[in-house]
Amino acid sequence: MSSSKRFAQLSISIFSALALSVAVVAVRAQQAPPAQGAAPAPPGNFGAGPGPAQAPGAPGAPGAGGRGFGGGGGRGGQRPTGSFSAQQIVPAWPWDVTAMEDALPDKAYATPKQPRKILVLCKAAGFVHSSIPLAAQTLKEMGDKTGAWSTTITYDPADITADNLKQYDLIFLDSTTGQFLDDPNSEEITAERRQALLNFVRDGKGLAGIHAAIDSYHTNGGGGRGRGTPGAAGAPGAPGAPGAPGAAAAAPPTPPPAMAMAAAPAEGSVQPQGTWPDFNTMVGGFFKFHWTYPQLITVKIDDPKSPITQMFHGQEFTIHDETYTMQQDSFSRKRVHVLTSIDYSKMSDADKAKEPAATKRTDGDYALSWIRREGKGRVFIELHGHDEHVYQMPTMLEHLLAGTQYALGDLKADDAPSMK
Repeated sequence: MSSSKRFAQLSISIFSALALSVAVVAVRAQQAPPAQGAAPAPPGNFGAGPGPAQAPGAPGAPGAGGRGFGGGGGRGGQRPTGSFSAQQIVPAWPWDVTAMEDALPDKAYATPKQPRKILVLCKAAGFVHSSIPLAAQTLKEMGDKTGAWSTTITYDPADITADNLKQYDLIFLDSTTGQFLDDPNSEEITAERRQALLNFVRDGKGLAGIHAAIDSYHTNGGGGRGRGTPGAAGAPGAPGAPGAPGAAAAAPPTPPPAMAMAAAPAEGSVQPQGTWPDFNTMVGGFFKFHWTYPQLITVKIDDPKSPITQMFHGQEFTIHDETYTMQQDSFSRKRVHVLTSIDYSKMSDADKAKEPAATKRTDGDYALSWIRREGKGRVFIELHGHDEHVYQMPTMLEHLLAGTQYALGDLKADDAPSMK
């Protein structure tokens, strides 16, 4: 054998031995217990539970070096966490973005009548959902890939002004909670923002919302993460709030969320009440209770003929998510066209019993997505979307695309109320 061949074989042997050593070290590192005092890797639904906000630049934080679970090299920080005090402007977790991109629809359901532009509002004034940045990224990439729209993402409610909204065709409420439009220091600014949103839709534009968009502008009622704080400046009925006597300067400071929660009634003990009737009606109602993640829900297709549900082919499906329900009097099929709902007959008695008896719906009607007309404009709402994996389900993304195109005015659909 020539010396060159012997040298090549020796090189291959050395390389193979080195590769095997690296693999063994990697496996042992993964199997090793965490260092004393280190936080364990989050299980399952990494973004669902409450947790501390991640400071930019902190080890494991978004934008910092380190593994996604805090330590070592890797893919760009932790998955965002959800809590009442979570930092809001954070990037979506890269792994979630990759999975979402693989599930995106290839084309729009309708050709836009003109170039469309949407504004995704991510402001949460109550609970900050971990899925907010992923939902926003989903909408942006969905529009880019299908050509259905271009996207601007904002966390600033100050962008909701009559002048600024002239450039947009639709506002998308990305799990907004609480009094997300209000300026706690200005009754005038609050009123202007609210009126700008109402006029935008009623004059012929579109509104779409996902998950906690309906957990906004209502009293606590013993449940919900979008509840306003009693006595907070800018809250309807509070000193200095729109429609209330007194100057904004006289309003008491907002207590910390923990204090507000401690003073709140037990979940489901009293019926929540809407605090902005025009908004409550426009989006179809407001939140009262949710089955917590990862509740298994059977989704029924109420209108299998609608182009907004065509991706389900009339077939029920199951989903694990945090599933919202609507306050009894706020929601009615006489005011919305229901697309999908919970198949309540397939829910176990034990799961049904989780809904507090004091505020339980008496009609067993648990809609999950719907459309409606508001003046000359159109509204689409989808209640699921709490957990990040929902944005990795192809049919749910197709449903979101079709519903948003309806609200833009590009996809025609029967939006007459489901009941007369």
